[in-house]
Amino acid sequence: MPPVEKPIELVGSKASATVLALFDSGASVSCIDRALAERLGTPVALPRPRRFGTAERGRELVVDEGVHLDFRFKGLDLFADFFVVAALAEQVIVGAQTLHAWRMKLDFEHDDVLVDPRVARLRLVGLQGA
Repeated sequence: MPPVEKPIELVGSKASATVLALFDSGASVSCIDRALAERLGTPVALPRPRRFGTAERGRELVVDEGVHLDFRFKGLDLFADFFVVAALAEQVIVGAQTLHAWRMKLDFEHDDVLVDPRVARLRLVGLQGA
């Protein structure tokens, strides 16, 4: 199944931007293009580089920085960690880890991303009381 593209508003420590994000359950983690990450916030070094396989046999992607961003999607205020990738083909890829964390579901028939607003509200309220 092809991924779904939808606009999201990303909010970092420096700026915010509305971009077209690729919601891709085939991507294990969420990624952001380096130029956009640096415009929005300050990427931080990971404790150790992460290595990811790609669709191209024998090729891997090595990532050594990440950035934490808030994002607004369908009226909900959410957040995620994004791995910073130089020359990413898309500006932002929302991967399976983030989809799962917010219980988002891809609706390929209607080219949509489904998210229950109650899940976001419960998680955010729970974090405030911690």
